[in-house]
Amino acid sequence: MGAVTTAAAMTAVPACSPAPSGSPSGPSASGPAPAGGSATGPATAPAFPESTGQPSGPRPLYLGTYTSAEGGGTGIGLAVYDPATGAVTGRGTLTGVTDPSYLAVHPDGRTLYAVCEGQDGKVTAIRLADRRILGARSTGGAGPCHLSVHPTGRWLLSANYTSGSVAVHPIDDSGALGERTDLVTHSGPPGPGQQGPHAHQVVTSPDGGHVLAVDLGTDTVHTYRLDTRTGRLTEVARARTRPGAGPRHLTFHPGGRFAYLANEVDNTIAVCTYAPDTGRLTIGEPQSTGAEEGTNFPAQFLVTGDGRFAYLANRGHNSLARYAVEADGARLRLLGTTPVAGDFPRQIALSPDGGLLFAANQRSGTVSVFRVDRASGALRRAGEPYASPLAVCALPL
Repeated sequence: MGAVTTAAAMTAVPACSPAPSGSPSGPSASGPAPAGGSATGPATAPAFPESTGQPSGPRPLYLGTYTSAEGGGTGIGLAVYDPATGAVTGRGTLTGVTDPSYLAVHPDGRTLYAVCEGQDGKVTAIRLADRRILGARSTGGAGPCHLSVHPTGRWLLSANYTSGSVAVHPIDDSGALGERTDLVTHSGPPGPGQQGPHAHQVVTSPDGGHVLAVDLGTDTVHTYRLDTRTGRLTEVARARTRPGAGPRHLTFHPGGRFAYLANEVDNTIAVCTYAPDTGRLTIGEPQSTGAEEGTNFPAQFLVTGDGRFAYLANRGHNSLARYAVEADGARLRLLGTTPVAGDFPRQIALSPDGGLLFAANQRSGTVSVFRVDRASGALRRAGEPYASPLAVCALPL
């Protein structure tokens, strides 16, 4: 178990080893990032107002990066965005967190969580009111690349890519993390070209009844039940993609009965049916990413809050695919692609009100912002991309 470092005694998270390489998921896929303006300034910038989900002046934007990779940042980027225009303004950097490649916020909006994607994986909690680091905990694995907060707000879930495992940490009333309560290592035969399990994402189903972990290395999506008293995971189902698909990220439709899977390795997507009573996921036939020419690694899906449209980040094709969601979530119809105005869009996110879409472009070190047409789902770029070193995650609040 990782030792606790309290906020009172801590000024920086202990350094981690460089993030894993050898996959489009690791920093080596980015190559050297071009020089460019990242947000610079004091680590203790003034606190942003709490998010209300409605446009009301400048809103906070947090940016993840790799600090151990060439051309990377020095911590979590701090910025604000205008919800009306999409303009982004830098507000400094929160230092003391190494390789914060993925970020998530507590449901109450008071605490930010970051992975430390190194060989000695960690997760870190940061109090947003004063930018105070509340401590770091070991994930018990290597290369944590994704994390999410359980809807109860009492548990943090993280996925260790390199070691193929999923960790659970309790969250106390202050937002700080306790000692790990569980660590589940995936098993099963590796997919073609893979050496073993690679847990790439862990999320909770919309009904809150199950935790799903996507494993790229074994072409599998695992379903668990989380005991919300003990923080222990019990596996209840497994769904397998076709061999070599390399599933990366799963995103649920708001209706809760369907989900959309991005397959990184074979450049496809799939519509999945989810059964809330059993947690069983049924993966549908492969569909187009809209990027059939050249090498492409689909990264992440988004679904609009009204469930009418879905977006997919295409790394390589450097586009955002737009889909119409039909039959109450059961079908996706490709409408076209929009150039992302950057290189290698690793992660995408919608603003809380759904009016803006942010794309973190790893190789170009930029964040592109698009206005979302609510009637058609069409995307229109909102100004020039914002420069941020090795941008691999953008979290608008």
